[in-house]
Amino acid sequence: MAVNGRQGGRPTLEEVAARAGVGRGTVSRVINGSPRVSDRAKAAVSRAVAELGYVPNRAARALAGARTDAVALVIPETEARLFAEPYFLDIIRGVSAELADADKQLLLTLIRSSQERQRFEQYLAAQRVDGVLLVSVHADDPLPEVVRGLDIPAVLNGRRSEAEPVAYVDSDNVGAGRSAVAHLAEGGRRRIATITGPLDMYGARCRLDGYRQGLAAAGLTADERLVAAADFTEEGGRRAMRELLGRCPDLDAVFAASDVMAAGARMELREAGRRVPDDVALVGVDDSAVARHMDPPLTSVRQPIEEMGRVMARVLLQEIAGTATEPRQLVLPTRLVVRDSA
Repeated sequence: MAVNGRQGGRPTLEEVAARAGVGRGTVSRVINGSPRVSDRAKAAVSRAVAELGYVPNRAARALAGARTDAVALVIPETEARLFAEPYFLDIIRGVSAELADADKQLLLTLIRSSQERQRFEQYLAAQRVDGVLLVSVHADDPLPEVVRGLDIPAVLNGRRSEAEPVAYVDSDNVGAGRSAVAHLAEGGRRRIATITGPLDMYGARCRLDGYRQGLAAAGLTADERLVAAADFTEEGGRRAMRELLGRCPDLDAVFAASDVMAAGARMELREAGRRVPDDVALVGVDDSAVARHMDPPLTSVRQPIEEMGRVMARVLLQEIAGTATEPRQLVLPTRLVVRDSA
């Protein structure tokens, strides 16, 4: 039998939304009994559900009194990037350990395109997970708002702005930049450059702010020619270092906003005949295995990455259970680990 022009198959949440003239988030809120829905929208959705014969999975589980016991960890990156960067692996390690202790299933989801994001949104709308952890979120990423609209508990790793409304666990990115530059200036460096992360990410902008604050505190003049943007990849670090050397060949130090970018910068400096730290001192961020294994070993600002993963999962579990005792928005401290590169 055809229903509303469809040939068989179960009606979807999108079709209910279209029939009711509302968004998917509104349909989900009505189905889940949220009070944040107008009576008019509630009536329209109820009619559409009845007319289409829509049966939400969440309703079936509610009758059984059960949760999914699953949490999605969403990373909008490729497999190559995921396994090349220690940061993501440390986050996964921390999240996994905390969820295992709580007997929850971890669903790792990579989102590499708008089509994959739409499929994941449909998965969320079917209420197949109890909560969502989001890592590496850019300012224009719509997914946090989609999750909020579906009334699914969520916690971000980092934040999109100073006014982030979603629960998050971040590190002191401003302090990271400030302490790196302070250390370089104390070592007598005067032409200190920086390689930033993507500037549509709040954390990358905060590290740049910290860099500028560090220069000011050391009495050094900021020079925008000493700032090069990259993308947290090794190749991005190489390109940015090449750009900086072309613009400012007299630079004597570099603060790279990640260890991976510092590794790329180190390769470019070597090819240019610059010795580290004799000619150019180098500092990264993360204090990852990359820092310890570089030649020379890299001075780096340590983020408690695995601990951030654990705390994210802990906050999310409390949000799911409705027993939150920790603050929903946390900033963890960073500290400088000095090695031979600076």
